Amino acid sequence: MQIKKAVIPVAGFGTRFLPITKALPKTMLPIVDKPAIHYLVEEAVNSGIAEIIIITGQDKKPLEDYFNRSKALENHLINTGKLDLLEMIKKISSMAEIHFVTQEEVLGLGHAIYCARRFMNKDEAFAVLLGDDVVVSIEPCISQLIKVFNNYQASIIGVQNVPNSEVSKYGIVSGHNVTDRLVKVGDLVEKPDEESAPSNLAILGRYIIHSEIFDILRALRPGAGGEIQLTDALKELNKTQEVYSYIFQGTRYDTGNKLGHLKATIDLALQDETIGHDFKNYLIKMTSHSR
Repeated sequence: MQIKKAVIPVAGFGTRFLPITKALPKTMLPIVDKPAIHYLVEEAVNSGIAEIIIITGQDKKPLEDYFNRSKALENHLINTGKLDLLEMIKKISSMAEIHFVTQEEVLGLGHAIYCARRFMNKDEAFAVLLGDDVVVSIEPCISQLIKVFNNYQASIIGVQNVPNSEVSKYGIVSGHNVTDRLVKVGDLVEKPDEESAPSNLAILGRYIIHSEIFDILRALRPGAGGEIQLTDALKELNKTQEVYSYIFQGTRYDTGNKLGHLKATIDLALQDETIGHDFKNYLIKMTSHSR
């Protein structure tokens, strides 16, 4: 069983970024010179995935425009001799086969994943990359999970350790260690309080999931927040087949909030070959003036 499809849910309202998200989906906000969605699609493509299903809200046109070709812009770049930029934007529209599905009602992450069911075969597994989570790593995060999947042929949840004070923000997994990085899941809890959390292994926006999850999601009742929770569905899946969690390598940014988005922007700007050096000098100058 090979992983050739990915689901990227981005249907949230982005209220933490209002007022800009009144007109622009938050996943289209730029991190240096590319929107967050670009980093996610790029990660999937660099992991060998050829077909991507993006679950959107009602405002999907900016996303479609970004990944579609723009003949007017291409002609302008040709006429002005900017052929390097021409190749760059043409590459964006040919990254992968991308489908857009509208989530008519925002009923939770589990429901968003369920919206992709018509693209999946009965017995296959697929990747999930959450729209708020940008992961910077030497090996793409989803590629790391795919390698584990290839060994175990089981659903894999991407996790990292978080401070105990932050466990209430995440789905938390517990179980027994197979290796230093791999845990066979015993239990999953959605956003537990610090005192009752079974561990500090937090689910951080990357999954490989067997298509049996769709039958579970169809019958699942709303959980935390009155929404269909993917964590609850994975807990049910774990009753009938093995589920593992893998502590992936890389830096994960929660770009769904302002501070996380700024951290990602600063770190990636510092790594940018064209502006990194000058930006670093600017930051040094600014911080020295603030002392």
